[in-house]
Formats: sequence, C-alpha cells, structure tokens
Amino acid sequence: MRTLALLLLLSPIFGADYDVVVRNARVIDGSGNAWFRADVAVKDGRIAAIGRLPGATATRTIDARERVLAPGFIDVHTHIEGGVEKNPRGDNFLLDGVTTVITGNCGGSELNLAAWFEKLGKLGLGLNVASLVGHNTVRREVMGSVNRLATPEEIGRMQSLVDRAMKEGAVGFSTGLEYVPGIYSNTAEVVALAKAAAAHGGVYTSHMRDEGIHELEAITEAVNVGKEAGMPVEISHLKIDRRRIWGASDQSLALIEKFRREGVDVVADQYPYDRASTNLGIRLPGWALAGGQIKERLADPATRRKISLEMQQNLVEMGEPDYAFATVARLASNPAYEGKTISEINALKGRAPGVENEIETIFDLMNAGGASMIYHLMGEVDIERILRYPFTAIASDGGITELGVGNPHPRSYGTNARVLAEYVRARGVLTLEDAIRRMTSLPARTFGLHERGLLREGMAADLVLFDPVRVQDKSTYAQPHQYSQGFDFVLVNGQIVVDDGKLTAARPGQPLRHRQ
Repeated sequence: MRTLALLLLLSPIFGADYDVVVRNARVIDGSGNAWFRADVAVKDGRIAAIGRLPGATATRTIDARERVLAPGFIDVHTHIEGGVEKNPRGDNFLLDGVTTVITGNCGGSELNLAAWFEKLGKLGLGLNVASLVGHNTVRREVMGSVNRLATPEEIGRMQSLVDRAMKEGAVGFSTGLEYVPGIYSNTAEVVALAKAAAAHGGVYTSHMRDEGIHELEAITEAVNVGKEAGMPVEISHLKIDRRRIWGASDQSLALIEKFRREGVDVVADQYPYDRASTNLGIRLPGWALAGGQIKERLADPATRRKISLEMQQNLVEMGEPDYAFATVARLASNPAYEGKTISEINALKGRAPGVENEIETIFDLMNAGGASMIYHLMGEVDIERILRYPFTAIASDGGITELGVGNPHPRSYGTNARVLAEYVRARGVLTLEDAIRRMTSLPARTFGLHERGLLREGMAADLVLFDPVRVQDKSTYAQPHQYSQGFDFVLVNGQIVVDDGKLTAARPGQPLRHRQ
C-alpha cells in the first residue's frame, strides 16, 4: 500500500494526466442547453473528462477566466478548393473559431476525392475537411457545358462518378442549379444522381434554381429530390435575393416547415450578410454561356443585342435601377477595378451612365475572362427572420483567403464572429447557446459527423475558447482582410492551433471521409 501511495504521489513527475486542461470554463456544449461551469480535459485528441478536476495535471493548463468553451464550429458551406492548397492551415477559418469545413458545395467539387484527400493529408491541414460531390463537376466531366438534357447513358456515367465519390468519402451530393452546366438539367436528372449518393447515406444540398421570385418552386424541387431519393436535404444559403420582394422569407420558411411536419428532413444554412458573392457570368442568361462560347456570342451583333435585352429585363424583375449593386471582388485582367462597382467602372471607361452602357462594360469584363463579384441583394428583415428559424445553420459560403489578395467577401473572415457580436450580443436575435448549436451540433447532425459538434466525453477534441463580450468580426467590404478577434484558443483534434489569439505551427486537421 505504501508503494502504491508513493507512486500516486509521484505520478506527475513521470507524466501528466492529460494533454490539455481548460479550467473554470463556462461550457456551452452545443446542444442548445444552458451553459454550466466545468473543467475540461483533453487527451490523445479526445475530450477525456468534464467536471470538477481539481487534482488533474496536464502538459498545458488554460485558465478560462469566465470565457466560453464550446465545440469547434462546423462550417457546412464553404468553397476551399484552390485556396486550401495555398494555405492548408486555413488561417481565416481558425481565427473565426472554425475547426471543420464542408466543401464541394453549389455543385462544384473535386472530381477525384481520393487523390485530393491524399494530397491534403500530405500538405498538413490546420482544420478538418469534408466534401460533397458536385453535380456541375460530374456533368461537366461527362457532357461538358452543353445546353441540353442528358441521355440515359450519360446519366449512368454521371451516377458512376457520384457512386465513386461517395465510396471515396463524400458526405453527400450538391447542386448549383443557377450555374452552368447544372442550369441545363431537369429534376429527373438530379434525382437520378441524388439516388446514387443516397445509396451511401449521403445528404442532398442545393443551391437552388432561384432564390427570389420563384423561390417557392425552387424549394419544392429541392425537397422533392430528397423525398424521391430518400435522403436528407439542406438548402444552401437560404435568402431572398430580389429587392422588390424583400420580406417574402416568411413564405419560404412556412413552406420548409410544412415539409418538415410532413416528415421530410429538410434544413437550411445562411450567412449573416446582406451581400452575396459569386461570378460575373451569373448576370447573363444561362443559354449565353453554353459550351463556353460567350465570346463568340458577344461578337455577333444580333446575339449580343438579345443578351443585352434579357439582362435589362432581369434588372427590372430584380427591382434594381442599374448595376451599382455589383462590386468587383477579384479581376485578374485588371486588379485596379477590384472594390469598384460596375457603375463606377463604366464611368472609368468613359461611358455615359445608363443600363445599356453598363451592360457593355459587363461584356468587356466577360471578354477579358470574367470576374468574381459581390452583389448587394438581400434585406435585413429576411436575414433576421431566416436566422431565427431553429433549423438554420450558420455557414460562410466562403473560402480560404490569401491575406491582402483581392477584395473578398467579409464572410470568409468573420461569419461566426458576426453572428455572436451582432445577432447575439447587440441585437439579441439569438441566445448564445442557440447560436452555438447552429454552429456545432446542427451541422454535425445533418452531415453525419458523429464524433463532433458536441462537447461530450469521448468526442473529438475540437474546441474553441472565446470571450463573448470581446468577440467581434473586423472584416468589412472596404477592408476585408482583417481577422476576427476574441477567439483566444482553438483546438483541432486535441492540438492547440490558436494560442492566446495567435496561430501556431500545428496542423492536426484531417480529411473527414463519410462512412455509411
């Protein structure tokens, strides 16, 4: 007995009980329940203990000092392809409390996920990465960007690609039905491909065909795909993107709730900003982009005029007087235009004000290779209403940035901080506990990330310690390259990647492959 007592007394000398212990934390566990005070211990990448741990020793002890300890945030809607290879640590996400991202959204993903996951593993990730398989990606592989329906043989080939991606670890199937070439598909094609993902337990996510005037029809299509394929549905970046129908989100949410009452597992995600970001080509009619022949079509006077007239009609439908709502975020052909609206660029080109001249300016930019854009499309009444809906997850729709490069949307830097600072602390739209649920357990539930999203013993030790009084998004449209503040410590798989507000060299992230 004396020998055992001596060994227990001397055990800290031979090795600490845990890798990390966070003491005196206000724990918000991700479930939506009220916070509670506890110590949390981490060992071997897992949450090892939660409670009063006065005698526990650790390699690293962190005093929470009234700060909140929560599960690491899961961003269900990102586009990191291309960016993660340049910055595999994912700095902008880590400093916004994000420990896991799901990419491959809006129909665009890597085609060979097995090779891509292997590449990411060798690069060394700062955060965890899961991916969907994209409809536009597989359609382009099989059919290019032609404007026609797929043949049965082509659908079969696309199904094989979806099946392969699911076997390689995709968490589901995504569509971008406003984009080429998905815009040319019908619902039957989408259902056929969704079934290939459903066979492996995947989720269906959709950037719908319309997010404005015809949104109810688009929601119905998305839900019907899920119903026919037998899989859960997540509606991507739910919004009302037409000024003249701002306020119509009550109808959209009522329809979603109706489907839920009927037994359909349908949820949504949202970014908390009034501006969207996508490419410049979306301003043109879809038929004009088919086959990648936009330059040839613009070179034909009659076709050019037809495109212009359809764009003018679209502006009327949107309720926009001109293209002042459209700002260039990235323009490789002329970086001097970044941060300027189409109306401002039109003036810089020496053209008179007016929609027709602004359309000519858009044609110039398309001929020069197109641009990445930011569009002021949404109203605050819809943003708040959608955010209040209990089954709306928080998502950035952002990518991994290069600090100082381009004029990206602030959502890539500050989505979670903005929700916590503006919609929890300042406006009281959400409680702190519910906001964190939407960033953690709701996304984990939807995408089958069973080891993440809750602060529970045995779960993966993805954690964020932040000050709810001090947390703040800093990124703006004018000065986007600013990291969020207030996320003092972030752990990914038990390793500290943000230490007292500063990034570390650790890269403990990993590809997360779906398993049925």
